[in-house]
Amino acid sequence: MVAPALRPPIENAARQARLDARRQVATGPTAGVAPGCVQANLAILPAGLAGDFLRFCQRNPRPCPLLAVSEPGDPFLPMLGQDVDIRSDVTRYRVWQGGELVDEPLDISHLWRDDLVSFLIGCSFSFEEALLADGIDVRHISQGCNVPMYRTNIQTAPAGPFRGPMVVSMRPMVAADAIRAVQITSRFPSVHGAPVHLGDPALIGIQDIGRPDYGDAVQVRPGEIPVFWACGVTPQSVVASTRPQFCITHAPGHMLVTDLRNSRIAAL
Repeated sequence: MVAPALRPPIENAARQARLDARRQVATGPTAGVAPGCVQANLAILPAGLAGDFLRFCQRNPRPCPLLAVSEPGDPFLPMLGQDVDIRSDVTRYRVWQGGELVDEPLDISHLWRDDLVSFLIGCSFSFEEALLADGIDVRHISQGCNVPMYRTNIQTAPAGPFRGPMVVSMRPMVAADAIRAVQITSRFPSVHGAPVHLGDPALIGIQDIGRPDYGDAVQVRPGEIPVFWACGVTPQSVVASTRPQFCITHAPGHMLVTDLRNSRIAAL
């Protein structure tokens, strides 16, 4: 009798996802990649702005739950996984100058400086695994596209120059699933936690649910309501508002896949 093959540790799947990004084999959104592993949003700023941005994250834990902060000039993040190199291990980046998006490269090694500080922020992709396990349809995964994200009229708490509107991600659900989703995601405060709004998008400043500001539109079926979570793309909205001289972020939906386990960040 042949013994069944052992499943590789989920850390191996996460590292493979990072290597695929580093080799530019994988360049797309990371929803559903390396199930079981925490994914992270990214903001990279000069050290002169890092203190203010750290306070901004602390004052806005729903959209900006911090997972890790690097030392200035250090591109490696061993606390998040084996051989993590923030210059190459995200599938697509965004480069900002004076609040304007100027490039979307696959690697930022040529832009790296000794004064840059990396902030890794929890991502709602991490709690989607728990929703799927409970039988709740996550529409952008079932449709094979990026999650829809919207700027809102919900203002963040300012810190130094950083201020601006919260960004939310949306998943449509029937009412019973929405109630269950609140219960499930409340257990994951380090990756945005419970929704910030359910129902009428206009109440949070979204005029057209079919035209997201980031990501892709998804089908909202009859009898479903839109459910909105605070989103780690919020720093990009803030960058556009506050216009720092230089900043690098992930492209929306293109996360750093870490070795951290979703099961270990859930609150009891």
